[in-house]
Amino acid sequence: MTKVVMVGVLAALVVGSDQVQNTAVGRPPASCTGAEYRQLDFWLGDWDVYEVTDSTQIVARNRVTRILDGCVLRELYQQNNGMVGESYSLWDAARGVWHQSWVTNRGTLLLLDGQLDGDRMVLTGPDKVPDGRPALIRGIWWAEGRDVREKADRSTDGGKTWTPLFDIVFRPHRPS
Repeated sequence: MTKVVMVGVLAALVVGSDQVQNTAVGRPPASCTGAEYRQLDFWLGDWDVYEVTDSTQIVARNRVTRILDGCVLRELYQQNNGMVGESYSLWDAARGVWHQSWVTNRGTLLLLDGQLDGDRMVLTGPDKVPDGRPALIRGIWWAEGRDVREKADRSTDGGKTWTPLFDIVFRPHRPS
């Protein structure tokens, strides 16, 4: 019994010291129920993805769900050309920012941080242009009625100017 208790305490230490105290007295850890945790909820859903310039052809399917006791948004993005990506987005209360980690089956890793700016979620992080020079990438998400738009831009001058990378719209998925 001592070993089981010790393992439980060690696991709690890994999770966070504020939660150890709650676990020790039998209370559940604090949940992610604050308003900040809901700022990206407009993106939750099962979506067909279109380029803004061609709203007739679906280019991907995207599913955004809430996981880990409502603390994290998980995105599963499946593009028609075989590229698959997943992102995990969360309000990082310790830093007071939104964070997204994006990974793909093509070996891409992108780490973005930011915040809600008006009605738009704006996340920015380091990137590289194809020739290897450092750059910044910025993703912006916002609701447009029942749809959601996502636009991405790249800057090679430290954020002074931005060049569009893509502009897509998520529309509720319609089974074929």
